Amino acid sequence: MSAAAPTALVAEDEPLLRRALVRQLAEAWPALTIVAEARNGREAVERFEALRPDVCFLDVHMPGLDGIDAARAIGRRAHVVFVTAYDQYAVQAFEQGAVDYLVKPVEAARLADTVARLQAGLLSASPIADLAPLLEALAQRHAAPATPAPQTLRWLRASVGNDVRLIAVEDIDYLRSDEKYTRIAWRGESGKGGEALVRTPLKDLLAQLEPAHFVQIHRAVVVNLRAVSHVVRGANETARLHLKSRTDVLPVSRSYLHHFRPE
Repeated sequence: MSAAAPTALVAEDEPLLRRALVRQLAEAWPALTIVAEARNGREAVERFEALRPDVCFLDVHMPGLDGIDAARAIGRRAHVVFVTAYDQYAVQAFEQGAVDYLVKPVEAARLADTVARLQAGLLSASPIADLAPLLEALAQRHAAPATPAPQTLRWLRASVGNDVRLIAVEDIDYLRSDEKYTRIAWRGESGKGGEALVRTPLKDLLAQLEPAHFVQIHRAVVVNLRAVSHVVRGANETARLHLKSRTDVLPVSRSYLHHFRPE
């Protein structure tokens, strides 16, 4: 392991998410040098062999050679941090294997904890954990028939006063957690804004919404990007989001600000 400034490789097939993680690492670990970026597992392994970075951040799901296969090839020659969209089985496996992992979207506090552990490991030059048993278990899981993904929502049945109304998902401006319910802010036929309640929790609705259009901007708020007018940055890496057809101003937490960084 290098005694000089630490180096890292970031492998993620989605360019926006890859750039976001690189920016977050620059803030959380200024001394770290990103020596390579990769779009898939094959590129990750090739660039690791050429540059031998100290740390590899590997997206679990990448086309072709995925993060698990790349970690197998890298072995115990680098500290590996897995990056994954939330997957209950994968997260449980990572926790049981005492492996560093990040869940997308990557939260600043979680990244800070991971950086602290990596810094301690590099400083102590302790042996790198053997990931072989964990990788084998994950590989078997991925080889098993996939559970069908939940269907993308097109309509919601919601309570509006004493009525039950059928609301097209594309007409929703944003969704906000309201105790056991979710409050839906939507545009009616006249174009005027309305609000309604559904019994489904926000986290369950988010899993069924089209990710290209609906993103989480706060632990209690999800917004339809098609309804966004502009975002005003504030202090401490926060922001306020303005909508096209509403006067509502929504909070954007630091953890989700990467959705609105300029290209």
